[in-house]
Amino acid sequence: MNPAIQLFKSKCNVLLAASFLSAALIGVAHAQQSGLPINAAASVNGTIITNDMVEQGIKMAISQGQKDSPELRKVVVQKYIEVLLLSQRAERDGLANSEKANTQLMLIRQNYLADLELSTFMAQNPISDADIQAEYNKEIASLGPQGMLVEYKVSDIATASEADAQAVLGRLKKGEPFDQLAKSVSLAPNRVQGGAVGWVQAGQLPPQISAVLVNLSKGQVSQAPIQVQQGWYLVKLEDKRSTKPPTLEQAKTAIRNGLAQRKQFEFLSQIAKESKIIIQ
Repeated sequence: MNPAIQLFKSKCNVLLAASFLSAALIGVAHAQQSGLPINAAASVNGTIITNDMVEQGIKMAISQGQKDSPELRKVVVQKYIEVLLLSQRAERDGLANSEKANTQLMLIRQNYLADLELSTFMAQNPISDADIQAEYNKEIASLGPQGMLVEYKVSDIATASEADAQAVLGRLKKGEPFDQLAKSVSLAPNRVQGGAVGWVQAGQLPPQISAVLVNLSKGQVSQAPIQVQQGWYLVKLEDKRSTKPPTLEQAKTAIRNGLAQRKQFEFLSQIAKESKIIIQ
């Protein structure tokens, strides 16, 4: 290599190293001047808001359609500050030890741990491309000689207990419209659409629901509440149609989601079998 070029590159490397070192020293000096640890974005009465927390907030905002920007980061930090201010005031006012607070904190912890357990289980037992191919082949083979796929237009009502679902079923039998009852009593997010789920394949639904759905006639509602992990459901078959099946590439995401739901259901069922469950 040309010695002059080698000397030039060496000087550039030294300058770059000095530049990075200067930036690091400036960051340390700024943190020391503010009295904050290096990984801190802010502090509220001594409680640190870390940069990692801010990054989690940014990721959540991006998943909801927002774009990363300096302005968004300021908003995220400000939101954390507001939450800390209010939570610290709640502590000072003695609200943290109330029965309501303890119950809600317990539920938040349980829900987080449940999600963490499922995500850990799925990370250890991932859905492979071979699993998806096998499921696709099985579904294609089940279509019969005409090779057509059956889709179901579904509406549902979700309740917290079997008793609640039975009460809704009684009101349906008296003639109250399904969509109106869904809007007034369902716990599912689709309540605002009158319980409408849209067009689905039987394999995309929990097995307990699909087993009932495939035997319903158009316009018919399940004759009894259906228990799934999320609660108790009443299902209505709005319509049914036959369509040409999608290609493997088109169906890959739906099959992966269906297999994941099935695997999670089987995992939960196994845990339930190993546990002592008493219901009043």
